[in-house]
Amino acid sequence: MPKSATGKTPRKREVCSIILGGGQGTRLFPLTNERSKPAVPLAGKYRLVDIPISNCINSNLNNIFLLTQFNSASLHRHISQSFKFDHFSRGFVEILAAEQTFSDTSWYQGTADAVRKNIMHFLTQDFDYALILSGDQLYRMDFQELIDVHEQEGADLTIATIPVAESDAGSLGIMQIDENRRINRFVEKPKDPEILGSLKIDPAWYDSLDIENSANEDLFLASMGIYVFNRQTLLDLLDNDLTDFGKHIIPDAIKTHRVCSYVFQGYWEDIGTIRSFFDANIDLTRDHPRFNFFDMAAPIFSRPRFLPATKVNGATIDHAVISDGCLISNATIKDSILGVRSIVGKDSSLEKTILMGSDYFEPGLMENFDTEGDSQIPNVGIGANTRIEMAIIDKNARIGKNCVISPKGKPDHQDHEHYFIREGIVIIPKNGVVPDGTII
Repeated sequence: MPKSATGKTPRKREVCSIILGGGQGTRLFPLTNERSKPAVPLAGKYRLVDIPISNCINSNLNNIFLLTQFNSASLHRHISQSFKFDHFSRGFVEILAAEQTFSDTSWYQGTADAVRKNIMHFLTQDFDYALILSGDQLYRMDFQELIDVHEQEGADLTIATIPVAESDAGSLGIMQIDENRRINRFVEKPKDPEILGSLKIDPAWYDSLDIENSANEDLFLASMGIYVFNRQTLLDLLDNDLTDFGKHIIPDAIKTHRVCSYVFQGYWEDIGTIRSFFDANIDLTRDHPRFNFFDMAAPIFSRPRFLPATKVNGATIDHAVISDGCLISNATIKDSILGVRSIVGKDSSLEKTILMGSDYFEPGLMENFDTEGDSQIPNVGIGANTRIEMAIIDKNARIGKNCVISPKGKPDHQDHEHYFIREGIVIIPKNGVVPDGTII
């Protein structure tokens, strides 16, 4: 660490990172039927929560708390198996589940309420800043740069923001800033064209904010739900009954505190709906995906597994992401993602499909693979001569042979015994069974 003008080494700034595990995740149902949002599988071998944790580790911020509440068993198991710091690093990823106390028996009522109810745990740490993150976003950010801006601007609270087009602004929280990056206005999901027009970024500030605008269109600053609080500022702003940062705490803080903006220019996706989840995953199959998992300067960490390499017994594969431990036989796979231990039978085809794979290999897998079998229940994976398109097949699903799974000709939203349709995407739930010959 460089020395100051006095010749002394400045004290290292301490940061307490807090990842919010989210609520019930109803917009990601049925993927959240048996797991929390941060535990939803991503890109074949990761979980959503791996993203903020990896960003913290790559930013040398190793004191990490994860707040959980709904369907948290799977998330707890993943964290305990994935993130273990050595005895000498003093780093940790500590899970704080919602708990009843003598003073409060309620669940978390919102993001601010979740932090408030765990404040006694955070105060055991010697920190200068609290970094608050979401557990269901896909992006890569150096949080040290965010904190640098926070310090340079002398802010009490800094909000990470991203420039968005007018077509996206109506579904996000939009910030208005002055020439000094100070936020002076916040509007949640503005719909009125007149109000929206008043919130656009002044083009004269593009250079000073390092904003690129190759499309030459009006841009707006949207909140990313990433916040840096000074320690005392966090305590002061939580000294009330307000429940949510975006809806309550931030709008009030703008009036009473110095709240500034850190403008982020990279890829960022809020994976809060089935469509956004599907599109973000399928984008990874492109020649040049918008998010790069191959960037080893800032890798994404996850649970280490000891699986065999994928075995392909003849296949046509075009733009696919295939994870460890898969077994593929004479199949056609296009624009699709195969999770760990995915099984695809002969003469089957997958197009724009997310196959999440399995938590285990069934006994006698190699001996029974590609055989007709006499069981009425299909094996885990995809049976022979089955065609699937525009679908998400959740973990441990059993898809029989001679099946067709496609959303064509069906409503965008539908519930069925064997499947769900959300936003035009067919979803086979975790542990779901689709019998032989089923046509969806």
